[in-house]
Amino acid sequence: MRAPEPSFAHLRRLTDVGGLYEHAVGTAVRTANGYCLDDVARALVVTCREPGPAVHDLREEYLSFVLASQDGGGRFRNRRDTDLHWRSPPSVEDCWGRALWGLGTAAVCPDARPLRARALAAFERGARRRSPWPRSMAFAALGAAELLTLQPAHDGALGLLADAARAIGSPAARPGWPWPEPRLRYANAVLPEALLAAGHALGDTALVDDGLLLLGWLLDLQTRDGRLSPVPARGHGPGDHRPGFDQQPIEAASIADACVRAYRITGDPAWAAGIDLAVDWFLGVNDAGTPLLDGGGGGCDGLERYGRNENQGAESTLALLSTLQHARLRPAGTAGLNGAYR
Repeated sequence: MRAPEPSFAHLRRLTDVGGLYEHAVGTAVRTANGYCLDDVARALVVTCREPGPAVHDLREEYLSFVLASQDGGGRFRNRRDTDLHWRSPPSVEDCWGRALWGLGTAAVCPDARPLRARALAAFERGARRRSPWPRSMAFAALGAAELLTLQPAHDGALGLLADAARAIGSPAARPGWPWPEPRLRYANAVLPEALLAAGHALGDTALVDDGLLLLGWLLDLQTRDGRLSPVPARGHGPGDHRPGFDQQPIEAASIADACVRAYRITGDPAWAAGIDLAVDWFLGVNDAGTPLLDGGGGGCDGLERYGRNENQGAESTLALLSTLQHARLRPAGTAGLNGAYR
C-alpha cells in the first residue's frame, strides 16, 4: 500500500507561539490542557527529519520551547500553561529523555545549522544527568546516537549510551518472555532500539544481538494474521488475550523507528518489512480495518475494536508523521531502504 506524503497542516493547527497543544477534540485544538514537553520534543525530532525549509519555523519554535523547559542543572519541566508558566517541576522522567532525543537530533540537523550550537549546549547539560527509569534513559540514548553521527567521539553521548544499555538490561531468562519487564507498556520498541544504538556506537556486538532478539520477539508478538496488532494502552503481559484495544499510534511509530535502525545496522529485509507493517497499520491494515489518518495530516488518538478515536492530538499526529517519513525511504516495489535523513 502506497503511503501519502506527510502533511504538516494539522501540526501547524496545534502549534502557536506558546508551543504545541497536547490535545484536540476532533481536529479542534483543546487549549485547556496547555502544552507538553513530551510532545514538543517529539515534534522537534520529526521536524528536524523533514528536509528543506517547509517546517523551518516549526523547528525554531519547538527548539525554543525545549530550551526554555530546561533548568540550570540539566533537568526539564514537562507541562506549560497557556500563560507560559510552567506547572510541573524539573525532573529526569520521560520528558528529560525525549528532550535529549530532540536536542541531539537538532544538534546534527543539516537544515538547522543556526540552531545547532544552542541544541548541543543544552544536550550536554542534560546528558550529565541520569534517570532511574529505563524508558527515559532509552529516549535519551536515541539523542546521543544522533549526536554521534556528527561527533563520533563525543564522550558525553558515548557515556550516556553505555549507561542506557545498563539501565535497560539484557533479555530475561524467562521461557517465552525475554522482555526485560514483566509487562509490555508503551513505546516498547524504544528499549531494543536503544540497545541497537548503543551496541552500534560502542562496537559491542552483544548489545546489538540483544536488541535484535528483543525487537524480533516484540515484532512477532505484535504481528497477527500478517498485520501489525499493537498491544493496547493498558499494556500486555504473559497470558493476556489478543487483540487488545485501544491500540496506540505511539506503539506503531516506535516499531517503525526501531525497524529502521535495525535495517540500517544489519541490511536484513525482514526489518524493512517491519516498517511496512507499521505504515500499513496507519493506513487501515489493522485489527479494525480502519485508517488512522485524515486528509489534513492529523493522526487519530487510538484504534478501537470497531473503529477509531476521532480526536487528533499531538502524540498521535506526530506518530503518524514520523512513520510516514520512514515510508519515504521505501518506495513502492523496492526491497529495502534507499535513503537517509541526512
